[in-house]
Amino acid sequence: MMEALTKDVIFKKSPQELTALLYEGIIDNLEQAIELIQDLDYMNANVKLQRTNDILHRLGVGLKYEAGPIGQQLDLLYNYMADQIIMANIKKDASILREMIVLIEPIAQAWNDVLKKKVNVSQSSTVRKVSAYENSIMRVQN
Repeated sequence: MMEALTKDVIFKKSPQELTALLYEGIIDNLEQAIELIQDLDYMNANVKLQRTNDILHRLGVGLKYEAGPIGQQLDLLYNYMADQIIMANIKKDASILREMIVLIEPIAQAWNDVLKKKVNVSQSSTVRKVSAYENSIMRVQN
């Protein structure tokens, strides 16, 4: 389940961490919408699905197309998902929403994996920079 998002928490997150939260938000909203549809609570399911499409829109706006074809592919995926979510909302079809979860989960997982590796890489990079700095100071002092 997503952590409580306060302004303080959001401002402390990197853009990459915020993207991970957006992916998590999509999955959470879709799972909740499925349950609400099964409970015949269509009004609240509608709210969850609208939030999901809002998140997809935000992700699409944040794409950097100069990064290569992956941006274009993600844009197509986000648009496809948004269209399917609208269709699922109209039909009250939870199976379509399950398909959307199947599509987005591997992307969210890959994003989180890269995020974890990047943290490890940046930490080791910092250690190397500090070591290089310490070495240069030791040479100057000698």
